[in-house]
Amino acid sequence: MIHEKGSSRADIFSMMKTRSGKTLSENGEGVPLKTDNNNDKQMNRTFYIIFFSLILDLLAFTVILPLLPSLLEHYSHHDESGLYSAIKNSVSSFRNFVGAPDTARWNSVLFGGLIGSLFSMLQFLTSPIIGAASDVYGRRPLMLICLIGISFSYVLWALSQSFLLFVIARIFGGISKGNVSLCTAIVTDVSTPQKRGKGMALIGIAFSIGFVFGPTIGAAFSRLNREEGNSVFFVMPALFALVLSVADFAFMYLYLSETLPSNKRLKSKRFLSQAAEYINPLSLFRFSSVSKLSANESTAVQSIGSIYFIYLFIYSGLEFTLPFLMHNRFEYTSMQQGKMFFFIGTVMALVQGGYTRRVTSGKEAKTAMRGILILIPSFILMAFVTNTVLMYTALTLFSFASATVVPCMTTLISTYGGDDEKGTIMGIFRSLGALSRAVGPVLASTVYWCFGAHVCYIMGAVFLIIPLAQIAKQQHCSKPE
Repeated sequence: MIHEKGSSRADIFSMMKTRSGKTLSENGEGVPLKTDNNNDKQMNRTFYIIFFSLILDLLAFTVILPLLPSLLEHYSHHDESGLYSAIKNSVSSFRNFVGAPDTARWNSVLFGGLIGSLFSMLQFLTSPIIGAASDVYGRRPLMLICLIGISFSYVLWALSQSFLLFVIARIFGGISKGNVSLCTAIVTDVSTPQKRGKGMALIGIAFSIGFVFGPTIGAAFSRLNREEGNSVFFVMPALFALVLSVADFAFMYLYLSETLPSNKRLKSKRFLSQAAEYINPLSLFRFSSVSKLSANESTAVQSIGSIYFIYLFIYSGLEFTLPFLMHNRFEYTSMQQGKMFFFIGTVMALVQGGYTRRVTSGKEAKTAMRGILILIPSFILMAFVTNTVLMYTALTLFSFASATVVPCMTTLISTYGGDDEKGTIMGIFRSLGALSRAVGPVLASTVYWCFGAHVCYIMGAVFLIIPLAQIAKQQHCSKPE
C-alpha cells in the first residue's frame, strides 16, 4: 500500500481497516501484525472468490454451446410461423443472389452467427457503462445487479418455446454480462503489479474449467431428455444454468467485499450522460473516457486495444463456426460436441495452469505473439482436414492460443490507469472485445454460409498476420512503472 509522505503511523493504521472494522496492522489486543502478509492473504482471498464465481458463471454460460446447432434446427421445425420463419424468409433473396446452398444445416450457421453477434453487441453496449458506473458506485453493487440479470435470462431460456423468447433471453444475458469485466477490475484493484498476472491467469483458468465441464454437462442433459422422450431438450440445461447463476449471486452477496473504497472512486457521476462516448467505436479505440494517462501510456493503451479487437474479431468468428463445422463435416451430435469442448477446455486449463500463469512481467506481448503464430496453422488444418485425428491436432493448437493470447493482452492493459479509472479501462477493453465478438461471428458465418469452410478458415489464417505484426511492434512500447 502506498501512502503520502509524512503520514503518521495512526493515519496509516486507520487506512488499513478490514470489513469487520479491525485494522490489518494490529489484532484485537493491539499487537502489531505483518501487514504485508495480511495484504497478501486478502489479495489471494479476493482472487479465489472471483475464481469460484467465474467458474459458476462460465459453467452456466457454456452449457448452451454444444446445443446451439440442435436448438436452431429445433426452432426451424417448431417455430414455422414465428420469428425464425420470418428471418429465414428475409434472407432467401440474398441466398439466391450469392448462390449459397438452400439447406437447413447451412441456414443454422448463419442464424447462429446472428444470435452470437446479438449477444456480443449487447455486451459491447453495456460493458463500458457498467465498468464506469463501478468506478463511481463501487464494484460490488454493479456485480450483484449483473448476476440478477443473468439469472433472469436463464429463466427466459427455460421457458423459450418460441424462437422469439429465446432471442429475448439472449438479449437479457448480453445486457447483464458485464460481470466478467468487473471481475478483471476487482483483480486489478487488489493486486500488485507482481501478482496481477497470477490473478488474470486464474480468470483464464476459470474460463478453461467452464469450457471443460459446461458444454459436456449441457450435452449430457440434452441426451438424457431425448432418451426420456422429452422433445424440449433444452429445459434441463437451462434450469441447470439457472441454479448455478442463483448460487453465484448468493456466493458473491455473502463473500465479496467492496474492493474500491469510496476515497478512490471517481467523483463525477456523469457516466450515463456520456453513454454515447462509451459506445462510439472511435471513442473506444481512443479510450477517450480515460483522461489521466500520459501521452505514452495513452498510445500504448490504444495499441493494445486495437490488437485485441482485430485478433478477437478473427478468432471469435471462426470459434463460433466451429460447432457448425463439426456438425456439418463430421455429423457431430450434441454429446460429441460436448466432448470436443471438454477436450478444448482441458488443454486450455493445462496451458493456463502450467504455462500462462508463469509468464513473467514484461513477457506478455511475446507470449501473445507466440499464441497467434500457433493459431495460423490451426486454422489452415481446420479448413481442409476430413479425419478426426488431424482435426484434434488443430484443436490442440487452437486451445493453446485460446489459453495464452487474451489473458496476456488483459494483463498488459491492466497495468495502465489509476485506481479510479481501472473499471473504465477494463470496461472499454471488454467492450472492444464484445464489439469484435459482435461483428466477428456474423461475418464469419456469412462467409461460411456463402463460400464454405475452406474459404472461411483460410481467410482467418491469412488475416491473423495483421495482429501478429501489430503485437511485434507492441513489444517495443514502454510500460508504466
